[in-house]
Amino acid sequence: MTNSSEINSQVHFKRLGRELAMQFMFEEDLAETSDDRLLALFWQQAEESGKFPGNRVFRKGRDYAEKLIKMIRDDRERIDRMILDKSEKWNLDRMAAVDRNIMRVAVCEMLHMADVPPIVSINEAVGISKIYGSEKSGTFINGLLNAIKDDLTRPAREAVDKV
Repeated sequence: MTNSSEINSQVHFKRLGRELAMQFMFEEDLAETSDDRLLALFWQQAEESGKFPGNRVFRKGRDYAEKLIKMIRDDRERIDRMILDKSEKWNLDRMAAVDRNIMRVAVCEMLHMADVPPIVSINEAVGISKIYGSEKSGTFINGLLNAIKDDLTRPAREAVDKV
């Protein structure tokens, strides 16, 4: 579960949702399955861990994570293709699983979450990589996601009504 020391009202629910979505996608990636029982077990373990108080931030974070997870699953082929198209000399299997799933969450947001400016998705991905990734993850993720952002037809620094 999350490395965040404690979930409290100062943590934004979307940040928590991004971390939870990345963690689940990482687990699903390693399990090489898209089984809903794995998702149910993930939420059960999160609740039983004691790291997440039964408060509004966790509930909203979980809801946001579930939206991201569904969208990533539904659009994974396109998301992965966008990552591959911008990664020079790298294939998905060669990327660290944590980095790969942090980027999946960010690309999903850039494609499907009109209320989140792409630059925010990138900054959040880099921040999450500092917690979960390697020393070089932030630079790698930032460069790749910025290249993807440059191909989008939406404004990089603004939320839009519809993507």
